[in-house]
Amino acid sequence: MTLSAADILLWVAVPYAALGICVVGHVWRYRYDKFGWTTRSSQLYENRLLRLGSPLFHYGIVLVVLGHVLGLVLPESWTDAVGVSESTYHIVSFTLGTVAGVATVLGLAILIYRRRTVGPVFSATTRNDKIMYVLLGVTLALGLGTTLYYTLTDQVHDYRQDVAPWFRSLFYFRPEPELMTDAPLGFRLHALAACALFAFWPFSRLVHVWSAPVGYLTRPYIVYRSRDEALGTHRPPRGWERVGQ
Repeated sequence: MTLSAADILLWVAVPYAALGICVVGHVWRYRYDKFGWTTRSSQLYENRLLRLGSPLFHYGIVLVVLGHVLGLVLPESWTDAVGVSESTYHIVSFTLGTVAGVATVLGLAILIYRRRTVGPVFSATTRNDKIMYVLLGVTLALGLGTTLYYTLTDQVHDYRQDVAPWFRSLFYFRPEPELMTDAPLGFRLHALAACALFAFWPFSRLVHVWSAPVGYLTRPYIVYRSRDEALGTHRPPRGWERVGQ
């Protein structure tokens, strides 16, 4: 199969460039912007919508990521080896993927609505945040929309025959761009949107994904001392004696 320059650019150069920017960008951000490695929480400004949207988004996105790991990283031969048929895999994948995708998109929609309608939260929103929300929303919408379209219209496409092998070939350093040239348009757009998101990732608040409070497990105990005057030498100022003494 003859590949065009555009095919090489889209399915070899762009993914590797996105991956390189993602890795190098995270290293740079961690070394030179540790104080900026934060979510810039806006919980103090508004909590009602946050309590609804944040769990939907975060729990949903975890399931979405796990689904992508199972679908893209694990070869089809592995699921066949453990006795999972192709039809069973697609039924489970579609059901769980749809639930996780809808929860994630709904949660993201609530968070965006909150950020736009709550004055203090909107004032704290940077241009960087807006770009991040657009990239994240487009990537999620394309993934969920493509899955629903090809399933509900009975045009089931086995992405483990083209998208998944192409994805793994990048990490084998033997890219097979010809696999993506035959993939449906929705899957190709989803892959390109994901590349843009990963390239932007280290320069946004999304870096908090890689942070975990591991230090809490080994840090020293916090010692609290009583302010009871009977346990110390400090005498209360005049006029502030306790009632009943």
